[in-house]
Amino acid sequence: MRKFFCVAFVPFMYSFYYSQAAKKAFPCYDLATVLKVEPTSLYKPHLDASKSFNVKLLKDSKTVQKYISGGKFHKIKKSGKGYRVQKLDYSRPYMVSKAKATLEKMGARFSKETKGHTFTVSSITRTLEDQCRLRRVNSNASLGISSHNYGNSFDISYIRFNDVLKYNPKMETALEKVLKYYANAGRIYYIKEKQQSCYHVTVRNY
Repeated sequence: MRKFFCVAFVPFMYSFYYSQAAKKAFPCYDLATVLKVEPTSLYKPHLDASKSFNVKLLKDSKTVQKYISGGKFHKIKKSGKGYRVQKLDYSRPYMVSKAKATLEKMGARFSKETKGHTFTVSSITRTLEDQCRLRRVNSNASLGISSHNYGNSFDISYIRFNDVLKYNPKMETALEKVLKYYANAGRIYYIKEKQQSCYHVTVRNY
């Protein structure tokens, strides 16, 4: 009986190990499928702006680290004047320098307009693997390429201000005023994403 158990157990362990190794070896997305998804006319300018920074599509952690090591990506602080970054489970706190500077300027302007209040950044740079993990818990996550995949986009919640999750029409109006100012100045594109309760912001290569 003991011999039978050993014979049966070894193939089981091999199968388990192989399946785990396969998960690590293969990405959880199909690149060909991702590339086939056509962006909407509203979203296309975001992708065009992203590609102008000469950052290749971020597939995994290695590609992000490459740009960090090369000085192309810069760390986003957890807090700054006028903004806070919430805990990031499916994105990374790094962006190209122009995007980082624009976020900081937007935060400072929002702080000035609201006399010291803060908005919340809910998502920053994502790899294709990050995006795939996000889709497992959020079916609204993009199936195709996102401008988050290039290191120049971030999301700002319009239901969380001063670290408080609560609808605040006064703060939302102030935030949209700041967004319109930078959009009119040719610095950003933005979209209000109602399903995600956030503004998706893409920094242009101005």
